[in-house]
Formats: sequence, structure tokens, C-alpha cells
Amino acid sequence: MGKAVSTLTNDDLSHLKQKTYFDKREIKQWYKGFVRDCPQGYLTKEEFIKIYSQFFPFGDSTEFASYIFKSFDQNNDDLVDFSEFILGLSITSRGTIEEKLDWSFRMYDIRNENEISFDDMLLVVTSIYKMFGSMFNDFDEQANDAENVSPESRVTEIFSKLDKTGKGFINKQEFQNACKLDSQILSALNIYDGLI
Repeated sequence: MGKAVSTLTNDDLSHLKQKTYFDKREIKQWYKGFVRDCPQGYLTKEEFIKIYSQFFPFGDSTEFASYIFKSFDQNNDDLVDFSEFILGLSITSRGTIEEKLDWSFRMYDIRNENEISFDDMLLVVTSIYKMFGSMFNDFDEQANDAENVSPESRVTEIFSKLDKTGKGFINKQEFQNACKLDSQILSALNIYDGLI
């Protein structure tokens, strides 16, 4: 499937059925909606951000949506076609823990260097805080200790657990191993389960 609008062939359907957790009927439904919303056959980053921001009206989801977009854009052409969209949606909504961790690692690996630095993680976590906006302020008041829930303190806490050797970055294996041991991270990875 290229970047132009085309029909969803039987070969496309078979390929996507093998690569995703969706059946042919679901793929056809998603395709119909995708073509209706994206008649050019792809999503640009700006369009993706606009759609994503509708789900988070109390904050600014621009930065976080751009990280999500990057993780969906597997061929790095700054466009998300239907195949990339449905593959990303499949992983985030129905994928295994390993698939979700791999996807999460790609999202945090901002520089595409197969490692995550403290600064990379801080950028993504800060974007999450911006996206939730006033919802985090409410949480801060309940916690009575805003410093414990600031992006910097959160990343310092997480990164110290992940970067046990103090080298300043974590690789995919370190990331996945540490995340599997953290019940909060595992819960966060499963947040979209059952929604689609």
C-alpha cells in the first residue's frame, strides 16, 4: 500500500491480518474510516496532532502526539499511511507486553540511536505532563508534594532504576527488563487494552 489512496486489496488484507491483532472485518472498518478522514491516503504530523489533541482537551498534547507519530511512522517519511497506522494501533491496543515495550522504546528513542538518554526521557515525560494539563495539578494537590510528581523528579527516579551502571543512557534490553519488573509501567502499557 503506497501513499496514494487505493483500494484495500485481498493481499493487503491478508498481510495486515497476519501482522496485526485485527481480523479482516475490523481492518476493513478501520480502512473505511481512515480513507474518509484521510482522503489523500496518509496522515501528516500536523493532522495526527490535531486528531490526538481532541482526546486531551485540558492540556497541550502537541509534543507527546509528535512522539507517538514518530513511533507510528516506521519508514521515517513524515507520513503515516494506513498500514503504519493499523500496525501501531494494533500494538498499542492489543499487543503483547514485549511489543508494547519495543514500541515504547522507539517512542523514547528520540534521536534514533537505539538508546535512551536522561534528556530523551525527560522530553517525553514532560510532554505527558503538558498533555494532561490541569489533571496533574489536581494530583499534585492531593499528593501535597509537587516535587515528587514533577517531570524532573519522576525521570530522575525512573532513570536511576534503569541506568544501574550510571553510563547516562539505557539500551533496549535494559529498558525492557526494568519495565517488566515495574507494576506501574506494566499497567500503563495496558491502558488501551480492550478499548478497540
